[in-house]
Amino acid sequence: MTIETVSDDASDPSASPLKHFGNEVKLERERLGLSRADLGKEAHCGYSLVAKIESGDRVPPLSFAEACDRVFPHSNGRFVRLWPLVIRYAYPPWFRPYVELEQKATLVRMFNPKLLPGIVQTRDYAEAVLRTARPTNLEDLVTARIERQRILSRDDNPARLWLVLNEAALRNPVGESQLMRAQLDHLRELAETPRHRVQIVPERKVNNLVVSPFGLLSFNEGADVVHVDGFPRGYVLAEPDDVAEAQEAYDLLVAMAAPPDETAELIQSIAKDCYS
Repeated sequence: MTIETVSDDASDPSASPLKHFGNEVKLERERLGLSRADLGKEAHCGYSLVAKIESGDRVPPLSFAEACDRVFPHSNGRFVRLWPLVIRYAYPPWFRPYVELEQKATLVRMFNPKLLPGIVQTRDYAEAVLRTARPTNLEDLVTARIERQRILSRDDNPARLWLVLNEAALRNPVGESQLMRAQLDHLRELAETPRHRVQIVPERKVNNLVVSPFGLLSFNEGADVVHVDGFPRGYVLAEPDDVAEAQEAYDLLVAMAAPPDETAELIQSIAKDCYS
């Protein structure tokens, strides 16, 4: 996952949306006579991050764009409007169509046998997972992954989540025990949120039905689509037969899993057994 550029000149502000965003921040900051430290204070980040965003070397979180619109007079929401284009280019080309669909979804159904999916990962868990591939732009990858989660808490029609996991995904240690406790606490909070559903397939049930992660997206208008995670890349399916097969598999996983009202207790038990 890399930030795309379309120019050989790394200093060219038109080289990419990221470069353009950073250059606009720098122009407005210098016009006001603000230091990078001053802007960082307003955006609740450090001098170094401001410098990297201005040079087009880091993807800004949405909160940074919101701070720019708050600090810079007459921006009229320009930086928040630019931000979706910037974050889009933080994803690889093959993943962008899925992210755009995910942002429009009203219901997100996911299954994962071994890991918690990105849409529910804490920052530390995401960083630990992504670090295993030894990327050169780890911070950008983490930012992009965490920003996807906004669909679950947005003010306008937040998406509902229905997550089915093998119990092995909760027992699979990613990082230190403290990291896993925080991640399971977050998962439990989602499980206890009325509009969401989290179900666990107990270890005593051998789940050979599906061995790879996949998900279904539903919308207010239009047919469902399927996303299949894989290596080296995932893919989106929209053919009715493929979607119907995925829906049937998901229904069987739901039937195999423990009821949603047992999830919080199970998460607590696993946290105590494995990560205390």
